[in-house]
Amino acid sequence: MAVSLSKGQKVDLTKGNPGLSKLMIGLGWDTNRYDGGADFDLDAAAFLVGGNGKVASDGDFVFYGNLKHASGGVVHTGDNLTGEGDGDDEVIKVDLSLVPPSVEKIAFTVTIYDADVRKQNFGQVDNAYIHIMDDTSHTELVRFDLGEDFSIETAVVVGELYRHSGEWKFNAIGSGFQGGLHALCLNFGVNV
Repeated sequence: MAVSLSKGQKVDLTKGNPGLSKLMIGLGWDTNRYDGGADFDLDAAAFLVGGNGKVASDGDFVFYGNLKHASGGVVHTGDNLTGEGDGDDEVIKVDLSLVPPSVEKIAFTVTIYDADVRKQNFGQVDNAYIHIMDDTSHTELVRFDLGEDFSIETAVVVGELYRHSGEWKFNAIGSGFQGGLHALCLNFGVNV
């Protein structure tokens, strides 16, 4: 049975699951009705950061424009342009055994593509969540429902996998940003 987290809660992943290495990070959302006329194109991404909270290079940013980290440890399965349908809207696969030792955290984010132009924000998004599955057994390990705490934000750091004493843990963050993907890239040290 999956552990359901609230904002700020942390949970061990590998300590209680020896041998766990292949994860599927699923992110999903629904959109409220609004009269803007444009589809909501939400984009999941992962930032692989070191102890300083920054990427070592732009290649440590995995998103729709860079679907696979050089290590093979983090792979984005593709961009969903509308968020239509049930279940996960975008998926990022992580193989913990391939993540370079210099990477201390993998931050998972969701941004709204062209949010300023389309006049969209996370106040218009419902039922946003992240869940972590064991990609081998297809068992849900962790789920974090973001709730409706956002209004004008156009980017959210949903959660992060991080190393602690040789084990991997997950931290439910749910922190909003204004400025979309550009603001997140600056925050994590990606050249924009």
